[in-house]
Amino acid sequence: MSKLLETVMGRKSVRTYDAQPLSDSHRKDIEDYIKEIPNPFDIPVSFVLMDAKEYDLSSPVLAGERLYVAGKVAKKPYADVAFGYSFEKLVLHAWEFGIGTVWIGGTMKRELFEKAAGLKDGEMMPCMSPLGYPAKRKSLKESMMRKGIGADTRFSSDRLFFDGEWDRALTPDPSMADILEMVRWAPSAVNKQPWRIVLKDGAYHFYEKKDKGYDREETGDLQKIDIGIALCHFVMGVEENGKTCSVCISDPGIKIPENTEYIASVKIS
Repeated sequence: MSKLLETVMGRKSVRTYDAQPLSDSHRKDIEDYIKEIPNPFDIPVSFVLMDAKEYDLSSPVLAGERLYVAGKVAKKPYADVAFGYSFEKLVLHAWEFGIGTVWIGGTMKRELFEKAAGLKDGEMMPCMSPLGYPAKRKSLKESMMRKGIGADTRFSSDRLFFDGEWDRALTPDPSMADILEMVRWAPSAVNKQPWRIVLKDGAYHFYEKKDKGYDREETGDLQKIDIGIALCHFVMGVEENGKTCSVCISDPGIKIPENTEYIASVKIS
């Protein structure tokens, strides 16, 4: 198992923290890392660390958190996909140091977090996350939430990855098996797993399988954020294998089901 796959498979959303501050070295590492987290769309995503006590910040689904990170991005096409990509890189980086996170998009007093983050006109703050060390035991509320959304399960590959056309299941090349498994295990809002990938003419084409209620003016399309997360796993997996890839927006014209939208394509070299 590759190091990245181990990180992706081992990482869990954390809602119960041990109430201890990050160590000085971990805090500095996070501060340095968030200065510039690139994404394939060249849309800057800025990150802000916020002290929970200083700004009176909280969420009813969390316990023991002391520090939050919020991401901000200008409202423009593909901003939500870029946001998901960049934020997920931070999430995975933090987990490598034993720092827990969980994507929070709704269960918070949004106006307080946006004020603390210094949100400006023309920007959106789709999500935030606590940053902290996981408690030794989950709260009952967290355990019930994970069970309720099926957090430890994922769709089978034949529902997500296709060969040439929709609904023809992809049998991946062995070199791509771990990469697609990392995509399959990407986190998503209430575990909807909206990404679909069709391999055609040597490119992997990403699509959004839409559910109602996730596209909001103030936060963007939360499921496009999920696509950004899946795309992040894919690109990082390719790069870990020593290959390069290019992300482009070039709709291949594949016939797609209703409530489905083309997002982007990846070519590997």
